[in-house]
Amino acid sequence: MTDFSFQLYSARNFPPFSDVFALLSRLGYASVEGFGALYTDPAGLRRDLDASGLTMPTGHIGLDQLRDKPRATELARTLGLETIFCPFIGQEYWKQSDEKWTELARELGELAKYYRDQGFGFGWHNHHFEFWPLDTGRTPMEILLTEAPELDWEMDVAWVVRGEDDPKRWIDKFGDRIVAVHLKDIAPEGQAADEDGWADLGHGTVPWKDLFADLKAKSRAKYFVMEHDNPNDLERFAARSIATAKAL
Repeated sequence: MTDFSFQLYSARNFPPFSDVFALLSRLGYASVEGFGALYTDPAGLRRDLDASGLTMPTGHIGLDQLRDKPRATELARTLGLETIFCPFIGQEYWKQSDEKWTELARELGELAKYYRDQGFGFGWHNHHFEFWPLDTGRTPMEILLTEAPELDWEMDVAWVVRGEDDPKRWIDKFGDRIVAVHLKDIAPEGQAADEDGWADLGHGTVPWKDLFADLKAKSRAKYFVMEHDNPNDLERFAARSIATAKAL
């Protein structure tokens, strides 16, 4: 049986998080995934999670935070993280050169070594821009995975699609690097404009039945995390998505 998690960024517009935790627990989620804005009071966050019977095995921690290694390590231990994911770089860096992406990959590789020595898994979480070819013909995602062999991957499948690439191709080639997956969906063209074109899992256009089977067969994915970047109804999204995930 797969335990399904929930990326708390999806609930940022529905405070307080103590109520969000109660809702997720009631709907059958076992765990959640954190993001940067939640980390102002790690001990308090951990108490709220414990009170709702939830764990936080994975968390997104920004690159600048990760560079402060002692502080990020303390944060991860307080929250009970098993695996840390670096989630993003600023838009001004999306189209940086192959050389700059290679420099980033090597820094991430060194961070991966450090955090593994501290007892954590460590990987990268993608968006769409990592699949835009550079002048050299390589994509940033290819650079990150080949130039930093120490780096694992949390694959956000829907962002791969929005990057105009084929998730199946990446699963076939780099399945052994995928340790976590974001389960999210894309609304049919012209729909859900008020939700930035995203959809509840199973209610969009991503061929999840086939992709989920591929991920289970070809990857090391341990964490399956629901996400919707801008839901207008949190309970609807959380309930429908976990129902779809269980059916997969």
